Amino acid sequence: MDTKRDRDPEGRARNARPRDGLGRPLPYGSPGVERQPEGVVRSPAETVREAQRLLDAGMPFHAHEVFEDAWKSGPEEETALWRGLAQLAVGLTHSARGNTAGGARLLRRGAGWIEGYAHIEGYAHEEPGSVHGLDLDALVRWARELAGRVGAPGAGPVDAGAEAPRLAAGPAT
Repeated sequence: MDTKRDRDPEGRARNARPRDGLGRPLPYGSPGVERQPEGVVRSPAETVREAQRLLDAGMPFHAHEVFEDAWKSGPEEETALWRGLAQLAVGLTHSARGNTAGGARLLRRGAGWIEGYAHIEGYAHEEPGSVHGLDLDALVRWARELAGRVGAPGAGPVDAGAEAPRLAAGPAT
């Protein structure tokens, strides 16, 4: 067994195996979906646009990585928002992979983070339930509704692209 671990230039462990559209590792040498670069600092609008593109393409695992970058690089007062969005994307990932119990749990947890953020007193939202153009109330409803379906006895995997939420308030872009 080869115990050599993949390392980045700083020596941190990184899994260099190719991944499929749902982030599952594939055998070395297999064609895979290009990974999202880590540590990219984007504006909130760029984050929402890129995450929506990935969600629409049925790649919620990759959208999660975009949200994770925003969570780690954004202002501390927005941590709950970006963490919640990352957990929604991971919940959708697990639901699409067939881990419906884990998917439902992560969808509910993400909805809780977003709901908590949306109701922070004194935080000036653009409009009730919205920040950075995100329809927070609709995202919480989407997550809870999907969690109820995938958490039901006998539920099977979902189609990630078909189940992808609309992040922005208003018509699809």
